[in-house]
Amino acid sequence: MRSTTLTLVLGLLSSTSSWAQNPSAPATITEKLDTPQARVIVATLQPKTPAVAKNGHATHRVLIYLDDGVMTRKEGEQTRRIEFKRGDVRWRPASGAYIAENISNRPIRILEVDLKGPPSGKPHTTKLDPPLVDPQHYKVELENEHVRVLRIHYGPNEKGARHEHILNRVVVYMNDHPNAKADDVRLAGAATHEEANTTAQHAYRIAVELK
Repeated sequence: MRSTTLTLVLGLLSSTSSWAQNPSAPATITEKLDTPQARVIVATLQPKTPAVAKNGHATHRVLIYLDDGVMTRKEGEQTRRIEFKRGDVRWRPASGAYIAENISNRPIRILEVDLKGPPSGKPHTTKLDPPLVDPQHYKVELENEHVRVLRIHYGPNEKGARHEHILNRVVVYMNDHPNAKADDVRLAGAATHEEANTTAQHAYRIAVELK
């Protein structure tokens, strides 16, 4: 992975200098994944440092907040205050110019799934759809024509029903798992399987399915 400093925030992709050379920059970007469908980054926003996005953001994206925090987003004459908790999910469509500022007292991290194009048009339903056959563990957090976001939670020593994934998905681990650490990001593809949490701890993750 590589980390670059951006003068823009939340996924604007043109960098100016390294973080070490310019520690007062409003955000740093750490790339996690780059696939034909999406680029996944973590934006770390410094406190009380406005980030001016003069050209806006040309693509749609899913935001997953990795820290508690508060920020503002100004578009034109309108300013919105955005409060969030770790694990909150938001859909952010392509937009024009804006100014974003972390008004918390500490850095905040936002994972961004930046979509590269329109939906593929491929089928995305199955009789073994996880939220249908295993609603105890799979819940739909957000869905539109571009993505479906699933919130996945297994209690200690719980086993789930057999289910099928037919879309590529970006998986974000929200706590430590036997084979993953909190904040790990992985790409998963089509699969039919059963899942089980064999530990005495809760297992929590978020999956962004790419339509």
